[in-house]
Amino acid sequence: MSDPLQELREQMIELQTQLAFQEDVLQTLDAALTSQQQQLDRLGQLNMRLERQFRELLERLDDQPDDRPPPHY
Repeated sequence: MSDPLQELREQMIELQTQLAFQEDVLQTLDAALTSQQQQLDRLGQLNMRLERQFRELLERLDDQPDDRPPPHY
């Protein structure tokens, strides 16, 4: 017959082990999420710069006179 106090200790150790594992997983997920958010922020900034540059290029193209001869020339 098993000692109820020993069973309780074993259960407590098992719960503590599971908790430690879950805390480790949570920290790993938190670090991954933080890293992904930073990457998303950088990509958003890059996208805004590229959009601005694209608009500036389109404006320059629109401002240039069309000196080419017509296609049938």
